[in-house]
Amino acid sequence: MAILHSSSYLPVRRLAVPLFRSSIRSSLPFPAEKARFHRELDAAVDVVERACRLCVDVKKSLLSDDRRILEKNDQTPVTVADFGVQALVSLELKRLFPSIPFVAEEDSGFLRSGDKDNNGNVLVNAVYSVIVDKVNNGGEPLTSDDVLEAIDRGGKDAVSFDSKPATYWVLDPIDGTRGFLKGSDALYVVGLALIVKGEIALGVMGCPNWNNDILPTEKCDDKVSASGLGIIMVAHAGCGTWTKSFSHVMGDIDGAQNVWKRCFVDSCSLLHRARFCIPDSQTWELIPLSALFSSTVNKDDHRDEKVILLLPTCCGSLCKYLMVASGRASVFILRSRTQTVIKVWDHAVGVICVHEAGGQVSDWSGDQLDLAADQRERRIIFPSGGVLVTNGILHEEILDVISSNSSVV
Repeated sequence: MAILHSSSYLPVRRLAVPLFRSSIRSSLPFPAEKARFHRELDAAVDVVERACRLCVDVKKSLLSDDRRILEKNDQTPVTVADFGVQALVSLELKRLFPSIPFVAEEDSGFLRSGDKDNNGNVLVNAVYSVIVDKVNNGGEPLTSDDVLEAIDRGGKDAVSFDSKPATYWVLDPIDGTRGFLKGSDALYVVGLALIVKGEIALGVMGCPNWNNDILPTEKCDDKVSASGLGIIMVAHAGCGTWTKSFSHVMGDIDGAQNVWKRCFVDSCSLLHRARFCIPDSQTWELIPLSALFSSTVNKDDHRDEKVILLLPTCCGSLCKYLMVASGRASVFILRSRTQTVIKVWDHAVGVICVHEAGGQVSDWSGDQLDLAADQRERRIIFPSGGVLVTNGILHEEILDVISSNSSVV
């Protein structure tokens, strides 16, 4: 999957997408004329910020209301916040860009099967209650059926693609749901990307519990995250990657916080000095580099040239992309495993944020991730060996190590 460069831009009218018309005040960190999809990016920033507020609201009631904690059939925890974010984002994007399809993680099947009381479906009503005051429904009253339809617009079988390049949104409503469900403020991310004719055009990530002052080298807990401000990260092809902070409680944003800052990957050029992220579900021994390096999670360890530092980040893949794009980590490496399906929403927005910050993303063979490999649904990717995300400087060296130690894979 390529990143959309300015040299490959097509005239806007070729997209057959209506121009964005909204009262949203442009708040992008670069002039609109430099970004072909500034209207779409402006809308994406606004809806991701609202989605993060929804997550914070649900989190506050999580421990006091068991109905806010659900369990899907595949045993992956999912909350009212997941469904609420997907419904909110789907409704807003359909209102503003009705002809652009929407690919997202959830569908409404689990909600529809929920228990009922005198007021109807308990789970559906719970989702409705967390989004009703956050949706612009064009003056029309929002109904539960609207919410279910919005969720299903991004679900499996909602749209059928073909082998031709397509334009569509990709959403991960909450990446790192297990982190969201922790009693502590562990990291989780709302991620939204726009794919245009087969190329990544823009991306927005919101991380409500991101801490700007403390490098997360220990497991997240209340003490570590209490002073976190949260961030929004945005990227647009050819315009760089940028972040701004917002209040930990998602309240009023003061002038100092509401300032965009350009992001760059770190400049580490020594492999043993690089800061690594790996999936929470995998161990260092599964990574080919373990043939040459041992690992530590203690940043204060005196490390020699055979020991690298691992950064536990209490979240899914998108937070690791955020770590690399912001320069907090040098490398994120994920091994493909036979029993694990790799989903497009876990990577699409991260790819453009890292790329525009100066980094590089590929599979373990050095090829770009093919987000269109799933030609019909655009929901699954098949990276050879796994996914490698780096500051760019270390990319080829790590690929060489992987190739030389293929027996570990």
